[in-house]
Amino acid sequence: MSEAKGGRGAQLKHTGLRPGWTTGACATAAATAAYTALLSGDFPDPVTITLPRGQTPAFALAVEELGDGRATAGVVKDAGDDPDVTHGALVRVGVRALPPGSGVVFRAGPGVGTVTLPGLPLDVGEPAVNPVPRRMIRDHIARVAAAHGGSGDVEVTVGVDHGEEIARSTWNPRLGILGGLSVLGTTGVVVPYSCSAWIDSIRRGVDVARAAGHTHVAGCTGSTSEKTVVAEYGLPEIALLDMGDFAGAVLKYVRRHPVDRLTICGGFAKLSKLAAGHLDLHSGRSQVDKAYLAELARRGGADEALAAGIAVANTGLAALQLCQAQGVPLGDLVAVAARDEALSVLRGAPVAVDVICVDRAGTVVGRSSVR
Repeated sequence: MSEAKGGRGAQLKHTGLRPGWTTGACATAAATAAYTALLSGDFPDPVTITLPRGQTPAFALAVEELGDGRATAGVVKDAGDDPDVTHGALVRVGVRALPPGSGVVFRAGPGVGTVTLPGLPLDVGEPAVNPVPRRMIRDHIARVAAAHGGSGDVEVTVGVDHGEEIARSTWNPRLGILGGLSVLGTTGVVVPYSCSAWIDSIRRGVDVARAAGHTHVAGCTGSTSEKTVVAEYGLPEIALLDMGDFAGAVLKYVRRHPVDRLTICGGFAKLSKLAAGHLDLHSGRSQVDKAYLAELARRGGADEALAAGIAVANTGLAALQLCQAQGVPLGDLVAVAARDEALSVLRGAPVAVDVICVDRAGTVVGRSSVR
């Protein structure tokens, strides 16, 4: 069996589900079109962008407005077959020139939230446009500037029509993101999840890796953790399982179809759920238990003041940062607890397990030994 038939890409193909584009990709396309129009007088339609993994999708424009030193473009989000609450939303981006040396300044337009609490990858007071979409927008602004003789110094205002209303069905208000949605995405691509189809694809991935003779596979929660595993262990694509939120599906299938070694790699917050006994890591079906994290931290030497701070932290990341500041290895404690939970699900199957926790940037913030 060839390696082309395995790995993350093969999993998506096997589901038969159509991928879509993140709000970050839509915002990048709209910003690119708007800045092009601001410099040239014409909106490119469709507008083509380059995503972090090299794909070059083209987006049709739903809004084109030019005048008074400002250009605005809009793209309707297509989330593919994913039941995304923002599917069909109009992502609107306005661009206006700033004085030389200003760089790219982000503003929250109507329907995009503002960060009001610590613990997120953005400072308090910043518009909720996440780091990867910001980088994508900056890169494309620079390309447009080079092509049309601009300085690249612009204000980028990102909005989503009806975003404040849509955000009420998300976790944003609870996380202190007020006024609307977050602009998200690390790859630009929305991977669609039908529970039954994706779990079936996980099983197919294990089967293909085993048939190809691979004895070490990795279950990853997303593209960032996948890159970490490749960097750590040099695993080929065929040995990578796009676990997503379905940790239980990986563990139960590997229990029946063992491999010598399973590495589980994912975001700290998601793996803290596995550590606490949750096998479905989706935010709609399990939550980070801050009281549990506080207890883990106590075991790692945290005093009562720190434990109390963890228990009321805004996010899992905020709890981790509190511990890092005081030298308490909460990341390692979560990784060890998650490994032990995985071993309990494996019920004695001859599989060695290790766990790696990463932050949003892919930095390893916790790891367990192999057991």
